Amino acid sequence: MKKILSIILMTFFVIGCSESFLDTENLTKKDSQSFPQKSSDAAQVLTAAYKVLVVNNNPRHSILLVSEAMSDDRLGAGGLDDRFIRAIANYKKDEENMYLEPWRKYYNGVNRANFLLSSIDQVAWDNDEQKNRTAGEAHFLRAYFYFDLARMFGTVPLILDPVPQNNPKASPEELFGQIALDLKTAIELIPAVKYQNIDKNTLGHATKWAAEALLARAFLFYTGYYNKAGITMADGTELTKAQVVGYVDDCVANSGHGLVSDFRNLWLYTASPDYSYTKDNSLSWVDENDNQETIFSIKHASTNGQGRNLDVLFFGLRYQEPSDYTNCFPFGQGWGCVTVNRTTFEQWPDNDLRKKASILDVDDPSEQIAYFDDGDHQMEDTHLFQKKYIPINVNKDDGSGIQGYWAKRYNMGPDYASENYQDKVVIRYADLLLMGAELGSANAQVYLDQVRNRVNSPIRFPDFP
Repeated sequence: MKKILSIILMTFFVIGCSESFLDTENLTKKDSQSFPQKSSDAAQVLTAAYKVLVVNNNPRHSILLVSEAMSDDRLGAGGLDDRFIRAIANYKKDEENMYLEPWRKYYNGVNRANFLLSSIDQVAWDNDEQKNRTAGEAHFLRAYFYFDLARMFGTVPLILDPVPQNNPKASPEELFGQIALDLKTAIELIPAVKYQNIDKNTLGHATKWAAEALLARAFLFYTGYYNKAGITMADGTELTKAQVVGYVDDCVANSGHGLVSDFRNLWLYTASPDYSYTKDNSLSWVDENDNQETIFSIKHASTNGQGRNLDVLFFGLRYQEPSDYTNCFPFGQGWGCVTVNRTTFEQWPDNDLRKKASILDVDDPSEQIAYFDDGDHQMEDTHLFQKKYIPINVNKDDGSGIQGYWAKRYNMGPDYASENYQDKVVIRYADLLLMGAELGSANAQVYLDQVRNRVNSPIRFPDFP
C-alpha cells in the first residue's frame, strides 16, 4: 500500500511541476523562439532547405531517374536485383509505398522553406536586400518542391506554415496557384544580378532568372496538362501567358545567360582529353562553375560521399571486364540502369549532331570500346547508354592507368560508387529559348533558330507567324 501511495504522490508531483519544469530555457538546442535571430542563422536554414535537393540516397528520390525510366525513350534495365527500376519503367509496384521516400524528402524541404518564411521578420538582417534575397530563394524552393511533388504524385496537400497538420489534397488550381505566386514573389524579391556578376560562391542558389525560367516551365505544364489558359494565383490575381512571355523575354535580354557555342562541351565526357570523340572534334568541357548556359542546377560536391550524384552511378556501364574499365574508356562503372530504347536511337537522324553527343553506342567502331556483354547479369542490354550523366574516367598524370574524373579533381581514393559529383542541370538557357518559342514570344523564331543552328539541326519547323 505504501508503495502504491508513493507512486501516486510521485505522479502528482511530476504532473504538478511539469509546466514550470518544461518551460525552462533550452540551453542545449535551438528552437523556433530563439532561432533564427541573425542573418547567419537564416543562412543555415536556407542551406538546410537547399540540401534537400542534393539528398539522393534512394533512386526513388530522383525525379530524373524515375521519369527517364518511365519514358518511351528508355528501358528499366539494371541487374537481377534491380527489379524496382524495371517496375518503375513498366508502371508497376515493387513494394508498398514505393515512393514514400521522395514524398518525405520534398515535404521535408517544404517544411524548411515554411520555417524560414515564418521566421523572416524576427531576424536582425544586415540590410533589406539580404532579407529580400533570402525570402525570395525560400519562395523559389517551396515552389520547386511542390512542382516536383505535383509531377510525381498529381495533386498533394498544400502546407504553407511549419505547424504540423493533416491537410487533404489541394486542387490543381490551388496547388499551381501557390507555385505561381511563390515564383512571382521570388522574381520580385531576388536582385537582378547578371550571370557574369554573380558571386561564384553562391552558384546553385536560385536567381531571379531561375525563378523566371521555372515559372515558364510550371505555366506550360499546368496549362498544357490541365488545358487551362492561365493560372489564378493564390492571391486571386491572374497569371497570363503574356506575363510569362514577358518574364522569358526579360531573362533572355537581361540575365547574361547564353548558349555554349558547342552543345557537346556541356557534357562531362569532353573533360577527358584522351577520349577519341573529344580529340577528333577539338572539344573541351565548359566547367560547371563557369557555364553561362546553366540557369539553375543542383550542385554536388565531395563530402564523404554524401554529396554524390547517384543518378550518374545508375546510368554507368555495368561490371565490365577488365574491371579497371580500360576497355570502355572514358566511360566508367555503374549499375547499367535505364538503357536507351533502340527504337529511339534508330529513329534519330544520324546527321543530327546531338545523337552521337547524347547517346553512347558501344558497337560504334569510332568509340573504340570493347564492350563486355551481360556484365553481372545486365538486363535489357540494348548496347545504348546516355552520355550526358555517366561516370567518366581520365588518364592519370603519371601514366599509370585511369581514374575517375572527380577522384582526380578532388584527390580522392578510388570508389566508383561515391566519386560522381557532376551537377544536375535543371534548366539550361536552351530550355528557356524553347519555352519562349512554345509560349509564342514575338521572338519565337529567333529563339528557335538559336537552338537549332547551334547543332546544324536537319529537323526543320515551319516559321512562326
